[in-house]
Amino acid sequence: MYPQKKVIFPLLLVYVIANLVLYAVRVILTKWGIDFAVLLFANSIFFLLSLLTFFMQRRALQNSNPNVFIRSVMGGMLIKMFFIISTVIVYRLIAGNSVSKVSVFSSMFLYLLYPGVEVSIITKLNRQKNG
Repeated sequence: MYPQKKVIFPLLLVYVIANLVLYAVRVILTKWGIDFAVLLFANSIFFLLSLLTFFMQRRALQNSNPNVFIRSVMGGMLIKMFFIISTVIVYRLIAGNSVSKVSVFSSMFLYLLYPGVEVSIITKLNRQKNG
């Protein structure tokens, strides 16, 4: 089994790099009408949700029943979906007419980074003898 720090390092790296890139292109984002704060918040939410679902899947890998892993993947997807939809609804209620749709759609690109990293980590763990 990989040490805890080494396992979550890729997720943490994606989070830090995404934040650094967002800070570096903040002026350009503003010109395009993208709300910088929304992207930072979305990046943080995606990171936390990815950690949660990653640990669910990692624990499920240790079970001898392969159905447990499939259920944890599907459960993680449901958790992410409901939480993200709820967050977008709350953002709409708080922001009122000043909702930045471009920011919400830009956040979707950030979302795509995290499952990719999550899957690559889980795949490496699955190749191990003790999962």
